Amino acid sequence: MLGLVRAVVRRTAPDAEEVISYGMPTYKLNGNLVHFGAFKNHIGFYPIPSGIEAFEEELGPYRKSRGAVQFPLDKPLPLDLISRIVKFRAEENRKKVS
Repeated sequence: MLGLVRAVVRRTAPDAEEVISYGMPTYKLNGNLVHFGAFKNHIGFYPIPSGIEAFEEELGPYRKSRGAVQFPLDKPLPLDLISRIVKFRAEENRKKVS
């Protein structure tokens, strides 16, 4: 499942740098773009608060906090939603240097 998330992030933000931060795969593009990681019962996805707020309605069925969302391991990953969140975050971060 992590491989799927990684592929979506790489395809959506190919110019982002892949690093490990906080012990998790992280993508940087003019600052942190997203983090993600595997846990016992879920995939944690961390697009910072703005990434959660912008997709609040679509993230409704998932457990979430201010800057994180949990995708249960027993359900299909919402890859299209992840891609749209990454695209939103990439556009947001690109504006930092404009």
